[in-house]
Amino acid sequence: MKLAMKKYNVNYYQSFNTVLTQELLRFNGLTATIRDSLKNLKRAIKGEVLLSSELEQALTSIIDGMVPAMWKKQSYPTLKPLGGYIKDLKTRLVFF
Repeated sequence: MKLAMKKYNVNYYQSFNTVLTQELLRFNGLTATIRDSLKNLKRAIKGEVLLSSELEQALTSIIDGMVPAMWKKQSYPTLKPLGGYIKDLKTRLVFF
């Protein structure tokens, strides 16, 4: 993020730079949500933490091949199933 802000500084005449930094912030939040929820699911499956209703819904969605609601709140609009969503997300992250 710091490297992108340094290389593409935000100014009035370069709207691309503003959009780029906003999208990077958005995708950083999304990947953090995905990472944290998967870590917590792993811990809940091991029995180290309680399985909250939100985590249970995420687990059910993953088992059904759907994108969990907690991810959709942070994500871009999509109608893809989980496999296509992850593939698309990876492509977008590589692009950025």
